[in-house]
Amino acid sequence: MQVELDGRVALVTGAAQGIGQAIAHTLVRNGARVVYTDVHGAAAQASADAGGGVAAFALDVASPTDVASGVERVLRAQGRIDILVNNAGIGVPAAERKTIDAFSLEHWDALLRIDLTGLFLMSREVSRAMKAQRTGRIINIASVLGLVPARLQSSYIAAKAGVVNLTKAMALELAPHGVLVNAVAPGSTQTEGWQKWIRDAGSEAQDLHARLMTHIPLGRPGTTQEMADAVLFLAAPESSYITGHVLTVDGGWTAGFSRDF
Repeated sequence: MQVELDGRVALVTGAAQGIGQAIAHTLVRNGARVVYTDVHGAAAQASADAGGGVAAFALDVASPTDVASGVERVLRAQGRIDILVNNAGIGVPAAERKTIDAFSLEHWDALLRIDLTGLFLMSREVSRAMKAQRTGRIINIASVLGLVPARLQSSYIAAKAGVVNLTKAMALELAPHGVLVNAVAPGSTQTEGWQKWIRDAGSEAQDLHARLMTHIPLGRPGTTQEMADAVLFLAAPESSYITGHVLTVDGGWTAGFSRDF
């Protein structure tokens, strides 16, 4: 997929690996000046070096101070921010996947702080600049699990459901200022973390890969590039009449039961 982003400035969080890295690289290839950020600064820099980013630095989206200084740093160096991709996030480790009565408050707070509050902090800061510009795109990375919940991951489910409706609320508020807000909701995606999880001895003992694929009509996980292409579409000039939308990229997972009953 190829579009013309014509030097637009993009800020991508969680860009050191996985979906975030694929998004950042894809925006670069389509003409954007991309700033790679991640909680791990050295990894962000390595990713930017590989992808051709204009800058990279450490940014913890859960820190209001980090967010404010990071956004100011980009505005000072690049003059504007045209595209914000809120990708940074964490999941629930396998060992912490428990029913609600046993779920740890510590893990609940830690995940919500990054996956939802971090997205709010980034959007709040960047939207101020975009309103002044009278233009901009904010693209949030949600999840199919924010639309169709699963068991044993209550914090992640709550956070991603929050991302879905926060996306729509921001779209309503920012549309009069020329700022479009949308989300991409990935299904199972072959990131390095996903592959490590699916090949874990415990996962193999439970035959998780085969069981998971029965829920996906296309019969395979998505790729990070497929998720990046969805973001690219929402960042493109051609999507100028789309706001408040959640683009589900899940191989048919949420379409319904792929079974004969």
